[in-house]
Amino acid sequence: MTLYLRLCTCLLLLLVQGTSTVFSKDGYKLWLQYHPLEAPQKVQSLMGAIRVDGDSPTLAIIKTELQLAANGFLDKNLPLAFDHQEEAARLIISKQTPSGWDPSAKGSLGREGYRLLKNDAGVVWVAADTDIGLLYGTFKFLQLMQTGAGIPESGYHSEPKIQHRILNHWDNLNRTLERGYAGASIWNWHRLPDHIDQQYHDYARANASIGINGSVVTNVNANALVLTPEYLEKAAALADVFRPYGITLYLTARFSAPMELGRLPTADPLDPGVQQWWKDKADEIYRYIPDFGGFLVKADSEGQPGPHNYQRSQADGANLLADALKPHGGIVMWRAFVYSEDTPDDRAKQAYQEFQPYDGSFRDNVIVQVKNGAIDFQPREPFHPLFGAMPQTPLMMEFQITQEYLGQATHHVFLPSLYTEVLQSDTYVNGPGSTVSKVIDGSLHGYSLTAMAGVSNIGTDRNWTGHHFHQANWFGYGRLAWDPEISPETIADEWLRLTFTNAPEFIEPVKKMMLQSHEMAVNYMTPLGLHHIMAWSHHYGPGPWVTDRHRDDWTSTYYHKASENGVGFDRTASGSNALEQYAPELQAQWGDPKRVPEKYLLWFHHVPWEYTLQNGRTLWDEMALRYQKGVDEARQNVATWESLESYVDEERHAHVFSFLEIQAKEAAWWRDACLLYFQQFAQSPLPEGVEKPEKELEYFMGIRHRYVPGN
Repeated sequence: MTLYLRLCTCLLLLLVQGTSTVFSKDGYKLWLQYHPLEAPQKVQSLMGAIRVDGDSPTLAIIKTELQLAANGFLDKNLPLAFDHQEEAARLIISKQTPSGWDPSAKGSLGREGYRLLKNDAGVVWVAADTDIGLLYGTFKFLQLMQTGAGIPESGYHSEPKIQHRILNHWDNLNRTLERGYAGASIWNWHRLPDHIDQQYHDYARANASIGINGSVVTNVNANALVLTPEYLEKAAALADVFRPYGITLYLTARFSAPMELGRLPTADPLDPGVQQWWKDKADEIYRYIPDFGGFLVKADSEGQPGPHNYQRSQADGANLLADALKPHGGIVMWRAFVYSEDTPDDRAKQAYQEFQPYDGSFRDNVIVQVKNGAIDFQPREPFHPLFGAMPQTPLMMEFQITQEYLGQATHHVFLPSLYTEVLQSDTYVNGPGSTVSKVIDGSLHGYSLTAMAGVSNIGTDRNWTGHHFHQANWFGYGRLAWDPEISPETIADEWLRLTFTNAPEFIEPVKKMMLQSHEMAVNYMTPLGLHHIMAWSHHYGPGPWVTDRHRDDWTSTYYHKASENGVGFDRTASGSNALEQYAPELQAQWGDPKRVPEKYLLWFHHVPWEYTLQNGRTLWDEMALRYQKGVDEARQNVATWESLESYVDEERHAHVFSFLEIQAKEAAWWRDACLLYFQQFAQSPLPEGVEKPEKELEYFMGIRHRYVPGN
């Protein structure tokens, strides 16, 4: 056994031995609670006779995880042995195929797939082709035991549909976070590489338990210092922690690094000196981190340098880095969040205009990272028009897990509902059924490179994510990155059972609360297709009145265009014609205000206040009633959670309860501020059933929030 393996084993055993005293019910254990089972006899039989074949850091992690689970499931310390003879073992974890069982119909499982098998005698076999596959299979086995699902008689087979399943950390080297609302960055660069915080192991363990296999540990608004030897040594220490959990480390690359670090006079991607600098830098990085994953790049956006500085294309910029990484097997994730310094006629059109003409011009180790919508992580957006529009260039999805525009740390919004709404949207580019999920998993266009990214919501708060229920968004992102077809209902059910209890009296009302939470938030923030009406800069709270700033497309009035004549952004042929970027089937449907789904009405159309909707109400009345509906549901969530106090430990119940009260209070703030603002244009009374605001519009416009986290 190597020194590294012995160190890993000692650290993990300390974690096991200290579980009962180190962890309280404060949320630190996430969905890995391993709370006692109601009928533990079956699990005790399996845990009492285990065989784990092999010896590696990953297999050591598997053994420790089994010990943690046994202690929790059985509510006692039951020291496990892992070397039972095969004929005596009840739980076998091995890369060997069990004799007499023929899983060959499924073929090779690759690097990450696994099977769970059970014979007539009740012996369970976790089978995979690699140690990482065994780790994923072990986590799934333990999750099935915790939720009471058990292994189906026909076995359980799973392999990821997406290759690179990545968390993007918008974390700065000084431990501040951009759009982070759960404390400081967990990466303590000052102490690295000499001190490895236990939280780094816990982070990797949590990600491995849901199949996340990559981490970009630095902000897309990049600092070139991370590419210096001082910081590469620190990054290598993190990569050493991640590796046994199957997690690859990536870094963000600042496009101007050759000038800032190499003292070159230019960063022009076609300059031979610049090309050589990046090749030399890639060689250096791989000497520190042999399995380095590659670069994530934000260029030509919000002040970040890029190929536009040299009149070059986005393909020129991406290919520069791709050529440097290619000999080492690295990839470039080049973000499509690009817009010029000049205010456009429609911000929603810019990424498509910038990238679609260069389809097929990118190197084969470049994947373009596209936000789920064309504006910027709004509470609701139609899917980004680039999806389906670049058949020769792999595209990856970028979702936001942190809730920049959705109440930040205190509003409970179950994001898998949003993710699924986007993933199951039909692009129609190859006819009906050409969903965004099929673009992302590569099946629609035959991509050989597939990926999904989620902008992390993780910080140093003891429960990792600020709000306990925001853990479900991290969990749900991982599950959907593994399989984009999983339903939000399944994800919510799994997370609740793993995190709290299997009691149906708790599961059903809380699952309902989770599944309606996204629509609820859209209603009290931006109903009927309204978007980008948040407060200036920090985006905390309502600000539909924001106007006359240094960029029009950073203001609210640019998007809602409210006047006495109506409200909404006309993206049809009579307006910006952004609708032209979608397939003809969607142009026909979305271009007609009578056929467009009303959730997108004001996204694509400027509509009179007296316009009659499908239910017979005027636009103004429906808007007001939806704001009120969101408030009513937020208040109901407080009552629902309060009634379930007996099913949840006191600490977590109180914490969630206080946040739900904040959400209900702020939902009313959103309703009152927005309705008062828009009412001055609609010039109509509030309909029956909508509460009259207690303050005047001037009060809400005068609210100033300072030191908002994440800004």
